[in-house]
Amino acid sequence: MSVKKLTAFASLLLATTLGGHTALAATSSSAHEIHNIGIVWAGNMGETLGKLWADAGYHVMLASRHPDSLHSTATEIGHGTKVGTAEQASQFGDVVVMAVPYGALPQLGKSLHQQLAGKTVIDVSNPYPGRDGATAAKALSLGSGKASAQYLSGAHVVRAFNSLAATAIASNAHHSPLIAVPYAGDNPKALAQAKTLIQQASFAPVKTGNLATATRFQPGSSLFLQVLDEKALRAQLADAR
Repeated sequence: MSVKKLTAFASLLLATTLGGHTALAATSSSAHEIHNIGIVWAGNMGETLGKLWADAGYHVMLASRHPDSLHSTATEIGHGTKVGTAEQASQFGDVVVMAVPYGALPQLGKSLHQQLAGKTVIDVSNPYPGRDGATAAKALSLGSGKASAQYLSGAHVVRAFNSLAATAIASNAHHSPLIAVPYAGDNPKALAQAKTLIQQASFAPVKTGNLATATRFQPGSSLFLQVLDEKALRAQLADAR
């Protein structure tokens, strides 16, 4: 074989090999990988979770109707935390967190439908009829998980972090033993991503089941606002069956 043909053959072999490695790398990358987290509404809960995840190495964007008012909060959180509108945060996040008053979910589900379609949305909001009216009444009747999935149609909703107050989350992160966070959802990828983020916030994830089981830790349930470690939470779940 001539030198020219050998060179051509070697180049083809190298290209094929590199292409194979590229394809392997693409297929072996985790479908559950999370880099960016968009948090819609930077109230106490949004700020608390944003701080924990930013400290854990995630890129965070906080959103409100007035993003300019969040710059001092973003500076306090540090780690290059960004601010933006709800649309921008929903587009930014590999995972989007809804930390809004529950009554805002129907309208946000409509206005953010395009940005949220196919994404994991962790819903940490709680329905309170006195504040959220008919939206909350429906959620408590149907079940908060099922209702949130209807309001945020097209997204993969997971209910998590809603059973603890923001102050309890802030004061109990990194507690030993880890404080448990119950979570529920229907989509396997969304559940895996939620589990990862619960762990990265330094809590113990306890899956209760599909979205229908989110009633077990919504307002009015025996687990709501209970600060329990994993063993105690699992015992209460077992006793309630």
